[in-house]
Amino acid sequence: MTTRIRTRVAIVGAGPAGLILSQLLADEGIESVVIDRRTRAEIEATIRAGILEQGTVDLLTAIDPGTRVHTVGQRHDGIELRFQGEGHRIDFPGLVGRSVWLYPQHEALKDLLALRLANGQDLRFGATAMRVDGVGTATPQVIGTDAGGAELVIDADFVVGADGSRSVVRQAVAGSSRDGHFREYPFAWFGILCEAPPSAHELIYSNSDDGFALISQRSPEVQRMYFQCDPDADPNALSEAEIWETLQRRVPGTTLTEGRIFQRDVLRFRSFVAHELRHGRAVLVGDAAHTVPPTGAKGMNLAVADVIVLARALRALLVEDDERLIDAYAETALRRIWKAQHFSWWMTSMLHVAPGTSDFDRLRQLGELRSVVESEAGRTFLAEAYTGWPHA
Repeated sequence: MTTRIRTRVAIVGAGPAGLILSQLLADEGIESVVIDRRTRAEIEATIRAGILEQGTVDLLTAIDPGTRVHTVGQRHDGIELRFQGEGHRIDFPGLVGRSVWLYPQHEALKDLLALRLANGQDLRFGATAMRVDGVGTATPQVIGTDAGGAELVIDADFVVGADGSRSVVRQAVAGSSRDGHFREYPFAWFGILCEAPPSAHELIYSNSDDGFALISQRSPEVQRMYFQCDPDADPNALSEAEIWETLQRRVPGTTLTEGRIFQRDVLRFRSFVAHELRHGRAVLVGDAAHTVPPTGAKGMNLAVADVIVLARALRALLVEDDERLIDAYAETALRRIWKAQHFSWWMTSMLHVAPGTSDFDRLRQLGELRSVVESEAGRTFLAEAYTGWPHA
């Protein structure tokens, strides 16, 4: 048996981008269907870090005044850049009048899923998109299977690929699932979750002769920390004592609060931007369109920025029959995407010690860090980009 659905917008992917888009469309009276191959429990259990820009928090608050970002989340008014045993705080409100919030992405997803389901969103878990047909026509189709394995066909006026870095929709838009600008970095992050109180109230980005470390938080009882490692490192190769010794050595001048490590992983660094973000009646947003290394904290925020641009364009197209904004979507979104790519690359390059670094490279890097922290203009540039450029 084949299940056939007719809707205005078919959204593939129930991550932050897909769920927020469905809300913004509903606010304009535009119906949508959201599908995701995962169950609700799997979506809510996907643990991912989350530093939310001021603009992202403002949007989440506008669409859901009950969002837990202001209760469970933690407002951070700065970060510390640490090098040569000294800490240098970047004061976000003092420099640009904005802040960021530490709010893990899976917590934001719990809020968004509850909101959309309570508002009657047609959200189908366990539904897998296999391909997208007819993007050059007025009625593209998403072809896939439902949670029971039966064929599912969604006829829509528009298809949105919010289905992550392994996007199925990308092939219909860009011609290939791997077609795009790509960069892989020669290092990764060894990440841990541990049971301990915070070692600092704000994030510490530490550059040391031994490599980079990030001291982050998750909650008052659980902390998230990372240190630079080889991309092929085995997360189980080090003992807890060796992990703590490595972290402590990478953050000279700061004494970390240690605790039981209950999760460890290795996070590879990649940058990607699809060659095409839109083709006919199909478009890409979020990780389906681009990925960034986590150093600049841009992942979810960049997806939200895409969605803000796209929601306006779809309203103009589907309500007013005006194609100008959807025709300009890729150009508009790419301006911010490439700024975010640059900032993420800059933070990564400035803070990590690459394999084969010479004495000149190392001393130049320290000079760059001093140029940033000792200049109000340098600190302002970092604060402006980290807290997020205002949305148009």
